Amino acid sequence: MTAKERWLAALWPFVRGWLPTAPGRVAEIGCGPLGGFVPRLELAGYEATGIDPEAPPGPSYRQAKFEDCDIGRPVDAIVACTSLHHVAGLGEVLDLMHAALVPGGVAVIMEWARERFDEATARWCFARLPEPGGDPGWLYRRQAEWRESGLPWDENLRTWTEAEGLHAGADILNGLDARFARAALGYGPYFFPDLAGTSKADEQAAIDGGLIKANGIQYAGRRGRS
Repeated sequence: MTAKERWLAALWPFVRGWLPTAPGRVAEIGCGPLGGFVPRLELAGYEATGIDPEAPPGPSYRQAKFEDCDIGRPVDAIVACTSLHHVAGLGEVLDLMHAALVPGGVAVIMEWARERFDEATARWCFARLPEPGGDPGWLYRRQAEWRESGLPWDENLRTWTEAEGLHAGADILNGLDARFARAALGYGPYFFPDLAGTSKADEQAAIDGGLIKANGIQYAGRRGRS
């Protein structure tokens, strides 16, 4: 199982728990080349559409940015899994999400609080990296670039996130709360799929023990009825 597949499997219970009763229409923003949650959504009885420039071919997918995609009539739920911190115009995307939902519809969001990625958390992750393969992964690259930079961790991380234009988790949450009525918010594991011999429970134990910070955001919010 790939890191992405482990991630999707671990987060599916949270997603499923906040969806309206099937059948219904669900759009996933940033489903990626694996199709994200779309296969699971369809098996659960939903009419699902995955939106991503790298989405798989097929009638359940739109190979486009969410900002450029017409998904038709409003949907009952929108799912976004670690896609919002990458978008160029966060406010624009959140406005489009709000407009795309039916009144009372739900937004289910999984995100990265990159401002919580402190040095202790980074070192804990780097000590658990798998042996390098064809694609060493983003944590390998972060470790290598940090070593090569000679900078303190916080400064290196800030330089990278600014260059990539990555939004902070707090900014994403503020934007969501400005548009939706918050129904759930939790922080938890984020890195375990990319680590060797490390489960979600292992990362949660490190969080509970104060060894690392919880970087994963799980949020659910509803559009108002008006």
